[in-house]
Amino acid sequence: MGGRGAARGGRRSDLRRVARRAVAAALSASGAGHALVELRFAGDRAMRELNRRFRGEDRATDVLSFPCYAPEELPAALAPPPGGPPVLLGAVVVNLAQARRQAAEYGHSPEREVAFLAVHGTLHLLGYDHADEASEAAMMARTEEILSPLGLSR
Repeated sequence: MGGRGAARGGRRSDLRRVARRAVAAALSASGAGHALVELRFAGDRAMRELNRRFRGEDRATDVLSFPCYAPEELPAALAPPPGGPPVLLGAVVVNLAQARRQAAEYGHSPEREVAFLAVHGTLHLLGYDHADEASEAAMMARTEEILSPLGLSR
């Protein structure tokens, strides 16, 4: 993607690096620094297909999370035996095209938006949700707490 990606705001390799840092920060801040998250980028077409297939919504979305554990299983999964292998929490898929559009819409960098989406998806893997106003506010506050030390606050 090279130069074309830079012209659209953030090279793919730079965005991948920022997203990895954001996921690591989310895991560390949540006491799950030993856990792993598979992080993927996709475009509109792939995200639409994933969203349709797994959520029944025939539209592209900005981020999807695919957890390996139900919320009630997380405490045991996040407490592996000493010296045990890291635990895979699940996968986060970020729609890079949508992230770039949202960054332009919100007036911040693509790096900030990709990091935001990566943290948002990771928090879902850690059991956070935004089913109501209170849980959405808590999730948003936690996301900003994680992004701020990375220099990626709003």
